Amino acid sequence: MGIAADIILIVIAALICGAVAHRLQQPVILGYIVAGVVLGPWVTGSVTDVHELELLAEIGVALLLFAIGLEFSFGKLRPVRRIAIFGTPIQLALSMAWGYGVGRWLGMETLPALWFGGMISISSTMVLLRTLMSQGWMGTLSSRLMIGMLIVQDLAVVPLLIILPGLGKPDVGLAELGFAGLKAAAFLVLMIVVGVRLIPAILRAIAGWNSRELFLLTVTALGLGIGYGTYLFGLSFAFGAFVAGMVLSESDYGHQALSDIIPLRDLFGLLFFASVGMLLDPVWLLSHMLEVAIAVLLIGVGKGVIFAGVSRLFGYGNVIPLATGLGLFQVGEFSFVLARVGRETGAISQELYSLTLTIALVTMFLTPLATRLTAPLYGLLQRRTGSDPMATVNLPNDGLHDHVVIAGGGRVGQHIAGILKRLEIRFVLIELNHVRLEECQTAGYPAVYGDATQTVVLEAAGVEAARLLMVTVPNAILALQVTSAARQVNDDLHVIARAADAEQLQALHERGVYEAVQPEFEASLEFLRQALIHLDFLPGQVERFTDTVRHELYSPLYTEGDARAVEELLATNGLELAWIELPPHS
Repeated sequence: MGIAADIILIVIAALICGAVAHRLQQPVILGYIVAGVVLGPWVTGSVTDVHELELLAEIGVALLLFAIGLEFSFGKLRPVRRIAIFGTPIQLALSMAWGYGVGRWLGMETLPALWFGGMISISSTMVLLRTLMSQGWMGTLSSRLMIGMLIVQDLAVVPLLIILPGLGKPDVGLAELGFAGLKAAAFLVLMIVVGVRLIPAILRAIAGWNSRELFLLTVTALGLGIGYGTYLFGLSFAFGAFVAGMVLSESDYGHQALSDIIPLRDLFGLLFFASVGMLLDPVWLLSHMLEVAIAVLLIGVGKGVIFAGVSRLFGYGNVIPLATGLGLFQVGEFSFVLARVGRETGAISQELYSLTLTIALVTMFLTPLATRLTAPLYGLLQRRTGSDPMATVNLPNDGLHDHVVIAGGGRVGQHIAGILKRLEIRFVLIELNHVRLEECQTAGYPAVYGDATQTVVLEAAGVEAARLLMVTVPNAILALQVTSAARQVNDDLHVIARAADAEQLQALHERGVYEAVQPEFEASLEFLRQALIHLDFLPGQVERFTDTVRHELYSPLYTEGDARAVEELLATNGLELAWIELPPHS
């Protein structure tokens, strides 16, 4: 069956290895790479035509960059635009210089050392997102900062794919590289002028036919076709696909195009990562364990320090530099793209390819472990050096005492704050989103800028002297972390938390939460209450039924004594009550 049999073997092996990686809480792409190693010529040799597979993998690279172009949005960069747009190029330059120095120290020639610096400068978007989601850090300021820098890093892959191959050609000078840059700029202008008008018009016409198959085919043809056009124009195939995605993202059909292309991207991406693994020689790895260990240590520590330093340079303090350094020290998946290009052009040797690939794999595996060290290491640094001052707005002059702390200044938190302000109850909000903090400042709400999972931020909000903590953040894991951190500061504090489901209600109860609210459940009960009233049920019957259902859900929060008290309350709710207005002299 030839190439068809190879693809079948790869898909089956990738399914098995990807499932194992997922169970180990690792990104599935690591499983795909391991599948490639197992099937490759260095281990079992099960795949007979590696070259044909590599050609298919080129489509995977193009689709990966096409999807990144579709996902690109300046809106995502807005909260951290300064460090993302200006800090990331500084980080890339410093990381490349560090990688070049490490390469020279390891005995590489000038050109391979330059490639090595370029390859290790990129961090992993897939690994970081997986780690942030599994550990509940999505939505924090640290996560927004890291994602913003990763977006710009992914964009930087495109010029690196143009510049690095040119360095390996002795007959190519600065003039030729400059000409390549001019061609890329001309292509960008052409796409912006023509593509922004033409591509949405094509998609609008195809979408009007109401054919999902033709729409998917059109999106794929645009991405790959424009990429092939740039290849004929003398530029990178992947560069054209990326620009096509960027242009398409600005149209009304960008979201639908992305949702349609993701399965195709994932399938061809599987082939790409498997082909990357096929080029890794495990025998070489075993014979160079010491060299790999030293390189991983130097690259990991060096990149971590650079990321932390750039974060600090742009004014971010507290836990953010440490979290950024521990989150982005790894070598990313687009380093595989650069390594493949370097190997195909002969700019890097098989040995350097294996070294880079191994460093990437090891640092990816270490990322979840490293990020879990953020809180204990930050606590240790606090005890040794003291904490940075918290940014605060509208705090009372006489300090915070006997007040309510609201963790989360979103819509729910601000609605609660507005009512507490009308009732003249003292409170303070904790929020790490700059935009929401400005909203709180405009509304006159006292607020602390920071991450509510950090002890230093809770102390700035006066948790130790508070009457009540209300955790309104929607993230389940984050709510548990805020509750645990608050308990360490004030063990007697009453906590009302937002729960995602019944399982989290039990987990919150075990953390000592006084009361919990499940918003979706409460909304469904209100829908049900309105429906029963329209179906001519008596108001008393409706209230008794909804109270009983509510008690069944929240029962994990109550002890046996509390449960009896609730039953008595439900019994009193069973009485039919009516309000009668009496005249003043009745």
